[in-house]
Amino acid sequence: MLVVDDQELVRGGLRRILRRRDGFVVSECADGDEVPAALAANTPDVVLMDLRMKRVGGIDATRVVRSAAGAPPVLVLTTFDDDQLLSGALRAGAAGFILKDSPAEDLIRAVRTVAGGGAWLDPSVTGRVLSAYRSARPTTPPPNSRIGELTAREYEVLELIGRGRSNSEIAARLGISEVTVKSHVGHIFGKLDLRDRAAAIVFAFDHGVVAPGESMV
Repeated sequence: MLVVDDQELVRGGLRRILRRRDGFVVSECADGDEVPAALAANTPDVVLMDLRMKRVGGIDATRVVRSAAGAPPVLVLTTFDDDQLLSGALRAGAAGFILKDSPAEDLIRAVRTVAGGGAWLDPSVTGRVLSAYRSARPTTPPPNSRIGELTAREYEVLELIGRGRSNSEIAARLGISEVTVKSHVGHIFGKLDLRDRAAAIVFAFDHGVVAPGESMV
């Protein structure tokens, strides 16, 4: 995985949490402008991205990551419960966010969830961030009637995506293969015109598939 943070103490703390013996191999960037070279030199499964950095911020760096072929997912790590910044990170393609004061166990779970194809939105700020995400859109679209085009199974998969479940977790929950889950996810994204899992989570909240306050993990 690639850790992008301009504070050495933070990177050192993350190295201690995300240890090689637990299956994590960590490379580092000290600022967002170092990301392209790091991606060229490594093939991270996930990028753990700070938002506020001196030269290039996390939102712009996330766009760079997500624009690359075979782009790894980005999990935003921040000390700031800044709704606009976090919603901007979602719009840039981040798979989710977690606050820096979260317990180490939650950080490890978040990284593994995102690396496995899931999404993670820190429940302490999810409601406000989703509100900021929606208010930042140029226009507010009418309710998406295409949700009615989903099959019953696709609706179940969308609900589990909305709760932050990875494809493997969805497969285990529904008793189907992961290949079948990927097929359902593709159909959901196509029918609802969704870009990624973070957008699917926003959609699930917007349309009552998952209610605010329900467990994300």
